[in-house]
Amino acid sequence: MNPKLTYPASTADYQALAHARLPRFLSDYLDGGATDEQTLRANESDWRQIKLRQRVLKDVDRVNTSTTLAGQRYTMPVVLAPLGLAGMMAQRAEVQAVRAANAAGIPFTLSTVGICSVEEVQAEARDPAWFQLYMIRDRARIEALLDKAWAAGCRTLVFTVDLPLPGMRHRDFRNGLSSTGARSKLLKITQLLARPGWLWNVAVRGGPLSFGNLNDALPDASNLDAFKAWIDTQFDPTVTWADIAWIRKHWQGKLLLKGILDVEDARLAVEVGADGIVVSNHGGRQLDGVATGAAKLPEIVAAVGGQTEILVDGGIRSGVDVFRALALGAEGVMMGRPWAWALAGAGQDGLNKLLTSWHHELRLAMTLTGVTCVADIGPEQLDRHSETPAEAQALQPEPEPVR
Repeated sequence: MNPKLTYPASTADYQALAHARLPRFLSDYLDGGATDEQTLRANESDWRQIKLRQRVLKDVDRVNTSTTLAGQRYTMPVVLAPLGLAGMMAQRAEVQAVRAANAAGIPFTLSTVGICSVEEVQAEARDPAWFQLYMIRDRARIEALLDKAWAAGCRTLVFTVDLPLPGMRHRDFRNGLSSTGARSKLLKITQLLARPGWLWNVAVRGGPLSFGNLNDALPDASNLDAFKAWIDTQFDPTVTWADIAWIRKHWQGKLLLKGILDVEDARLAVEVGADGIVVSNHGGRQLDGVATGAAKLPEIVAAVGGQTEILVDGGIRSGVDVFRALALGAEGVMMGRPWAWALAGAGQDGLNKLLTSWHHELRLAMTLTGVTCVADIGPEQLDRHSETPAEAQALQPEPEPVR
């Protein structure tokens, strides 16, 4: 079926449209994961195994999908996740994304290594965007970025903690994105010339394609090779919880730690004063072979639920998946690749429609499981007779306290 001759209805439809428009190295950058991509695939498949408990003849006339995240009320428990290089997927993509998020009544998170600067995004935003950062060796640069985000109006910081070194991403290597030199340039040029529409709409009309938040840090913020050389010197494997405590003291607003995948780390995040955590394996892009968010969420909720806000990401592709995450104990989810696919494939209108679709799917899932508000979604809405290991753990009774 030709995706250009149909109406896109699902996340997969928008992914197909994106593939038809993006140069190969950008399409693979967006889609790809670490090494053999086992975790990348499991991120999606683990959500699909979770069965919902359908109920009928309930009064579900007034279903309300709204919820509170990071102290603010939103239309549904979905956050647009931070994506590096997102502004290369569509014309000024981060600006289009914040507009779509505002229209849908949900938060947008700007990556430090996005194309649009925080000032440009906030100038187009009706509601303040969230800002994402990770620890780099240049602590003065960290302070400057925190101050920059705060001055622009950001009040929620998403601090990524699972990037002491970049993951091994074979797709990026094959396409010349993670290497330099003449062959790498030739590979990218060949792929760019195969997508003249992208060159005109994104590179020319959407330029300059520079790392807006790092313009003063890089000699040429529009040069991918120069950026790679700089960022390779900035990864900091010496980072510990003491550095997170330093961030906590410097940042006045809400602090969410993204990349928590272990119960002990979740407890340490609470101890260091994080307002929330994102259960995440970085979209399967860091360490292949680790567990998925769907698998780890129940035990992390059991350990620190009620002590900190818990979000989850990785492989969530629909409003039904959002419901599944809430049933396992999350208070919200982060949507990553799908929002970039929608923008790349169909522009802001496409993202508007995808978010509307997710909202309808979530509302329908609530209606047909017999709940009318987000706070009432829990393990009771999971099918106990076809439970997966993740569901089985979520359905276990609370342990008796030791006396």
